[in-house]
Amino acid sequence: MSQFERRFGKYAIRNLPLVMIICYAVGYAIRYINPDFLMFLNLDPYKIVHGQVWRVITWLLVPPTDNNLFWIILMLFCYYSIGVSLERTWGTFMFNVYIFSGILLTLVGAFVILGIAYLIGGGLYAAVYSQYVAAVFSTYYINMSILLAFAMTFPDAMFLFMLFIPVKAKWMAIVYLVILLIQFITGGLFVRVALGMALLNFAIFYFTNRKGLGIKPVQMQSRTRTPKPVKRDLTRSSGIVTRHKCAICGRTEQDVPDMQFRFCTKCEGNYEYCEDHLYTHSHVRMS
Repeated sequence: MSQFERRFGKYAIRNLPLVMIICYAVGYAIRYINPDFLMFLNLDPYKIVHGQVWRVITWLLVPPTDNNLFWIILMLFCYYSIGVSLERTWGTFMFNVYIFSGILLTLVGAFVILGIAYLIGGGLYAAVYSQYVAAVFSTYYINMSILLAFAMTFPDAMFLFMLFIPVKAKWMAIVYLVILLIQFITGGLFVRVALGMALLNFAIFYFTNRKGLGIKPVQMQSRTRTPKPVKRDLTRSSGIVTRHKCAICGRTEQDVPDMQFRFCTKCEGNYEYCEDHLYTHSHVRMS
């Protein structure tokens, strides 16, 4: 656990995927009841700097455009499942960092465009540009980055394309990357900035955590495997006597000296976990 996580980990939102889905559900409800009201919620940086500060948060309620109720429900279920899998694998704090850094970068991109518009043509020009930002900047590209992160973590996970064609996550990710690349090339400034910020978030997270964790993202799926029992007595690793070993990741107090290890009282058997997996593992049942 990093020092940053030790200091701010207590503020992480548990079950963040459910919170995100609830926000989308509220947004879709508003779209069906009073779609014009969404105009007061979207990400309009010009109006934010002129007093409508609630838009910094409320744009997260604006869901991806879709009017088919069946596909909306399917999309919500799909992203909830993906989010839960990532949260359980990465840990609550790391998943929070990934989502909120994507949100922050999107906000930064929106205000960068606003600043450029001010420099080019002043306030009137900025107001017009800001309307285009509000139309393009949404959670759509953040959702795409979540899907890419899932594919990097679980490359062999299966999706049912069109509900009956099995496709591995890594191939789905490649298709999405091609689509995003086409959008980046053919889209205007607003699409490129919004898309670029989402991909930048994914790239930063991928490379920094691959180095920090000492494992490749495609190996993270091993963290959710069924743990094997670890004896309470001493074990030996590379000739060094260790007293603790996580049943999920295999780390010991020799690997991370200041890490805490605990036995789970809800697992049936002698299972010990590090602090990263004590509350995120699946409980073992003998029957």
